[in-house]
Amino acid sequence: MTAVEICVDDVEGALAAGSAGADRVELCAALSEGGVTPSAGTLAAVGSRAPALSVTVLVRPRGGDFVHSPIEVSVVCADISAARSILPVLGVTVGPLSPRGRVDRRALDAMVAAAGSAPVTFHRAFDTLADQPGALEELVDAGVTRVLTSGGAATALAGAPALRALVDQAGDRIEVMAGGGVRADHVAELVAATGVPAVHLRAPRTVPSLGHRSATAVGYDTGTRTITSTEQVAAVVAALATGRPG
Repeated sequence: MTAVEICVDDVEGALAAGSAGADRVELCAALSEGGVTPSAGTLAAVGSRAPALSVTVLVRPRGGDFVHSPIEVSVVCADISAARSILPVLGVTVGPLSPRGRVDRRALDAMVAAAGSAPVTFHRAFDTLADQPGALEELVDAGVTRVLTSGGAATALAGAPALRALVDQAGDRIEVMAGGGVRADHVAELVAATGVPAVHLRAPRTVPSLGHRSATAVGYDTGTRTITSTEQVAAVVAALATGRPG
C-alpha cells in the first residue's frame, strides 16, 4: 500500500490528517514561507494528542534558500536533538545544498548524525539540482532514508518519467516519495506510472478566519486562513486503495 504523507503547519492539521487516514504527517511551521521548524509546544501537543501518528519534522531555521551557514547547520542539529527529546520516535526532514548547486555533504552528514536512529528525509530542494541521479547517490551514501521529489518538474505528474527513473535507480536503498501538486484525481495514475512507495501533499482548504475585524488602521487578519482538508486527504487515501480517481 502506498504511504500518504500530509504536510501540515499546526496541531489541528496533524489531527485532521490522521483522522482522514494519512500514514504520516510532515510537521512544519509557516508554510506561507515554504515551511520552517515548528515550535517545541507544537511537537509536544501533537505527541500528546496523537501518540500513534507517525511524524516527520521539517528542520529548517529560516525561509529562503537551502544554503546554510555553519551557524545555521549548528542550529539545525540542535533543533533535531531537541525535537527527538520531545518526540522520541519521529523522522526529520532537511535539505542542505551547497552554493554550487549540489548536496552539502558536510552539513548533511552532521544532520544525519544528529538524527541518530530517526529516519531522515531530504527536502524537495532536491528538485533544484541539475544532477539528480548523482545527488541520489550522495543521499544513499549519507544514510538518508527517503527523498521528496517531483523529478525536477513543476508537479509530480509532469515529472513521472524522471520519478520512474529515480525509483529504478534507488531500488531498496532509499525511498523515493513523490510530491508536487499531488491530488486525488491523478494519484493512482501517478503511482502506477512511477512505482513510488509514498506520496506527499498539502491538502489545503481556505476558510473564514476567526479573528475580529480591526477597529483601527492596523490589521493582521486578511479575512481567511488555510486549514488541512480532511476531505482531500480521505480522497487521496481512497483513490490509492481503489486505484480509481478520488
